[in-house]
Amino acid sequence: MTAQVTNDRLVTTLQSARQRTLELLDGLTEEQLVGPKLPILNPMIWEIGHIAWFYEFFILRREYGYRPLLDRGDALYDSISVAHDTRWDLPVYPLVEMKDYMAKVLDTLILRLRDNIATERDSYLYQFTAFHEDMHDEAFTWARQTLAYPTPVFCPDGAAAGQRFGVTGALDGDAAIPGGTFCLGSRRDDAFVFDNEKWSHDAEIAPFRMALGPVTCLQYAEFVEDSGYEADELWSGDGLAWRREAGAKHPVYWKRDGSGGWKVRLFDRWQELAPNEPVVHVNWYEANAYCRWACRRLPSEAEWAFSARTTKSGLLKYSWGADLPPLPQSGNFADISVQNFLGDILFNYNDSYIHTSPVGTFSSNQYGLYDLAGNAAEWVHDFYGASGSITGVEKNPFGPDNGQYHTIRGSSWAHGAITELRLSFRDFGDEPRDDVGFRIARFLEEDLIQ
Repeated sequence: MTAQVTNDRLVTTLQSARQRTLELLDGLTEEQLVGPKLPILNPMIWEIGHIAWFYEFFILRREYGYRPLLDRGDALYDSISVAHDTRWDLPVYPLVEMKDYMAKVLDTLILRLRDNIATERDSYLYQFTAFHEDMHDEAFTWARQTLAYPTPVFCPDGAAAGQRFGVTGALDGDAAIPGGTFCLGSRRDDAFVFDNEKWSHDAEIAPFRMALGPVTCLQYAEFVEDSGYEADELWSGDGLAWRREAGAKHPVYWKRDGSGGWKVRLFDRWQELAPNEPVVHVNWYEANAYCRWACRRLPSEAEWAFSARTTKSGLLKYSWGADLPPLPQSGNFADISVQNFLGDILFNYNDSYIHTSPVGTFSSNQYGLYDLAGNAAEWVHDFYGASGSITGVEKNPFGPDNGQYHTIRGSSWAHGAITELRLSFRDFGDEPRDDVGFRIARFLEEDLIQ
């Protein structure tokens, strides 16, 4: 069991997630809320019912004995019992009824917090279910990108993306990471952890070098222009099979602009490729091929965590320090228009980032590494393992030798939850995502194979 957080923060967490959900649904037609049947997506109209049902089932009903608030909720929205490919054909409730249901569940959850001090179990359950909604919000963002739906309305043309810090643009050079022994994973007394972060254990990391910032679009374009997608020797066996099957010649949402440059599709708009922003929309195979072309490699998960978290005074929980910032004093318990200043990151739930920012936007740590939180999450070398538990000290640990997915570390512009900005947060995937890029690493100079 993890530590408690305050009622106010739990309410803000719930309301922030819900605000983002409604913003991501806004402006879509009934047809778009259903969308085509694809293995990487859910119909949005089903997904919002599932989000509200999840809160109701796991807190109100299973924990506190409430009667069901929706007649057919269990039959429609239980993701364990409802097969993925049947979700487009279900007689789901219309949007207006779903919004009423979502509001009723949320109001009931908040009312319980107003009338009672949250227990340790409340604290865990409220956070877990809110973060579940945040993860579906990321899926809504990805669905809008995949299906070329309109750009979400909370980021109109010309909207300020937030306060900028540091120097932006490509960051040449590496940071020398000294290595050492540190605790990999989350502690038992952390305010919230996901199962795949359990539990902290000692790991020993050899010295290495890692790029100061993520690979930029301009840097990746050089790989494409140098026939990187035709050079079979740069691709792993699985990567070569994927590239041939997909017919990939460049990142999935890139196209030529007619004058030798590139455009990229962001939601429903084709835009000039932003040269100094992190490259995204690439999968692990593409990132790994780039590394081979650059005579580098992807960092291991343990190396990434060591570089992001270690300081002279101990481990960082967040890129800005050890603790969450205090909530603003607005005098309104239900105020959802709060701005949370997260150290060097301005994370504003009303004017959220909806795309990457120039590399260097988010300030560096003690090793000079930029953008470890808030810009693009990052592929690392390892296959994904659901449990990171390793007993005792292990030198340069890697994940499983094989698997369906690869590991993603760091947080991105699409992460609406503060917990996903924690440096111990782990994710996984195999598809190119609009919020995942990578940075390169290498062994010390004497070990580098030229």
